[in-house]
Amino acid sequence: MGEARRDALRVGFDGELKLAFHGARITSDAGLLAYCELDDALGLTEATDQLMHDDRTGLNRQHTLTGQLRQAISGRLAGYEDTNDAERLAVDPAMRHIVGGRARRKTAASTSQMSRFETRVLTRPEHLAALRDLSGRWINAVQSSRKPLREIVLDLTVRSP
Repeated sequence: MGEARRDALRVGFDGELKLAFHGARITSDAGLLAYCELDDALGLTEATDQLMHDDRTGLNRQHTLTGQLRQAISGRLAGYEDTNDAERLAVDPAMRHIVGGRARRKTAASTSQMSRFETRVLTRPEHLAALRDLSGRWINAVQSSRKPLREIVLDLTVRSP
């Protein structure tokens, strides 16, 4: 007849996340959580807190610059080329977890928030310089990780215009 009710499965790296079926509250981008875990372990995007100045005020500060950068990067990793899909991704459970902070309880950044972030915040000359430096910081973080790496695999796709 009916199966015994079992609790949802929990993932080892974050007790707040669980694996269960809840119809409309699902994500198609759960693989992004592995990138998020790597980011957290190496502190890759958290470096933006020291590199970029946040001059937003009031309601314009719903998400941190780091959270928005994580949303922008994660969206690209998931195959979304621009901010047009941010509205749908804002309610996605995996993206809300990746952005963190307020997004975990409510929503990640909307299309208009992400557009402002990418066109006004990231394009400031001092932020462009910080972003150019960020990849070097990421390489240093990986190289100074606890265990020496035996190999690094770079999987790059070059698109022709």
